[in-house]
Amino acid sequence: MRPLPRLFAFTDRAVRNAPQVGSAASAIASVGAPVALVARDHSATGAELTGFAATLVTVARPAEASVIVAGRPEIAAALGAQGAHLRGVDLTPRECRRLLPHAWIGRSVHSLDEARRAIEEDADYLVAGPIHETPSHPGMTPAGVGLIERLVPLGHPVIAIGGMTPERVAEVHAAGAWGVAAISALWSSTRPGTTALAMLEPWL
Repeated sequence: MRPLPRLFAFTDRAVRNAPQVGSAASAIASVGAPVALVARDHSATGAELTGFAATLVTVARPAEASVIVAGRPEIAAALGAQGAHLRGVDLTPRECRRLLPHAWIGRSVHSLDEARRAIEEDADYLVAGPIHETPSHPGMTPAGVGLIERLVPLGHPVIAIGGMTPERVAEVHAAGAWGVAAISALWSSTRPGTTALAMLEPWL
């Protein structure tokens, strides 16, 4: 199993449909550090998500970057992806592991109680947030860096998400985060590879 990535490049419907997604994904995957391209679009059909994830696998393989499929562990298993990422409404990490016995399985959490439950259900890592306001979770109150500080003592890698930018990564690194996750900061960048390296800088 590859090292757990320090940077998770999550996608959404807009990213999946963007004409430049292939070149941006290639730039992010090729930064020379442990990164993950996360195929996530909860509005996509199984066929659409499979096709998109397959594209990410194609660009990630030469750089040995990881591909993680959100919400559909069967697609991750079929494509030989390096992991699956889950929400609370998805299969539990333990159930997912039956399909992916040798892959990373993560869980999105928003509180200490959710994090404890995810660990009890056999999650390998936690994606915690939103740390700051973010368009991907409109109306959700930001948890702040304090959420990272509360989760780190649980002993599982914590990935900070929600409004993360190159200017904000130092604070979550100082709080003990294993890494960071982002959507717009990476995929909307005119130089996604450079932005990815900037977001990874505290861990390099």
